[in-house]
Amino acid sequence: MSTSLLTDRYELTMLDAALASGVAERRTVFEVFARRLPPGRRFGVVAGQGRLAALLPQVRYGADDLSQLDFLRPATRAWLDGRPLSLSISGYAEGQTYAPGSPVLTVEGCFGEALLLETLVLSVLNADTAVASAAARMVLAAGGRPLIEMGSRRTHEQAAVSAARAAYIAGFSLSSNLEAGRRHGVPTAGTSAHAFTLVHESEAAAFTAQVASLGTGTTLVVDTYDTAQGIRTAVQVAGTALGAIRLDSGEPRGEVPKARALLDALGATRTRIVVTGDLDEHQIELLASEAVDAYGVGTSLVTGSGAPTAGFVYKLVAAAREDGADAPLHPVAKTSEGKGTVGGRKWAFQCGPEREVLRLHPGGAGRPLQRPLPGYDDLAAARATCVEALAGLTPEARRLDPGPAAWTATMEDL
Repeated sequence: MSTSLLTDRYELTMLDAALASGVAERRTVFEVFARRLPPGRRFGVVAGQGRLAALLPQVRYGADDLSQLDFLRPATRAWLDGRPLSLSISGYAEGQTYAPGSPVLTVEGCFGEALLLETLVLSVLNADTAVASAAARMVLAAGGRPLIEMGSRRTHEQAAVSAARAAYIAGFSLSSNLEAGRRHGVPTAGTSAHAFTLVHESEAAAFTAQVASLGTGTTLVVDTYDTAQGIRTAVQVAGTALGAIRLDSGEPRGEVPKARALLDALGATRTRIVVTGDLDEHQIELLASEAVDAYGVGTSLVTGSGAPTAGFVYKLVAAAREDGADAPLHPVAKTSEGKGTVGGRKWAFQCGPEREVLRLHPGGAGRPLQRPLPGYDDLAAARATCVEALAGLTPEARRLDPGPAAWTATMEDL
């Protein structure tokens, strides 16, 4: 399926004019970065590069695509016809933390081709990074307890798949979304909802049917009616080997201690408690001292927990003033108030937990943060990157209360 029309019209009108003026083939460099983090956030986690790697080869204009572009000059449509992209793309590893100013993606090549990618790049990275950044905060709040992504019913059907992928990169253990399992290899889980209990003549009948089908290790949702009675019925049906109960209603800080005490009194001391129901990172943090064994998160996760976009922009930072693949690049920058940029292609290095340095040359001290665009869906590598990046955060950066960015990517050369 072509991804060529997943773009804004003005990218192509710019291309049309650039071909007419003679600059479309000029060598250029674009960078993707965030001027600031969402309000109160101390760091972000970049995600989406693996999905982007799969979409880029499909940016090729065929007859059907070109039939939608009758607003372009014939010469421009001919330039696009079947043209493969010859761009060089590099960036931060998927799962890496980033800060304001971090050049998370760099696109190098001719101006005309780079224009074709702006909307696609930003739509993928902004959405996936928003979810991964929220998910990372939830992972920190959970303190090692498993998290289940359960947001499929709260967003667009395709966004649900990419959200499950981004959450898994950030440290979630499982997803309820089966397409995420098929397409990306994300581990999936799920047992039953309140409707299953309601359709049976009694709670006991529903639990008996579920245990008969899924075994005593299943998770029973016990708060369709009275939670305490639901727990008693669950243990009566499944025995003390019951795998878990799920609490989806009420105030969990009050319900969890009572549920744990009742399970223990009934002899189900190894039965786990899974909490769901409109959780976010702040509620998870409040439950840190309670006997919660796992969390299920939906709406807050897939909407970025109040920050549904990462705020990335795609800006031209260097351009040649003459034709030729080896023509020298010259820094270009906006100077408009509030939206100024720093010109020049930048190389990023991590020089400490809270020190990210940008240079106008590729050498110098520190760990290089940029690399060629990764292959499609190397989830194990992305997940490992995020684990390492989160472990390297300082205690101040790990805090969930509103505060300034823990660090900013700063130019060393200026």
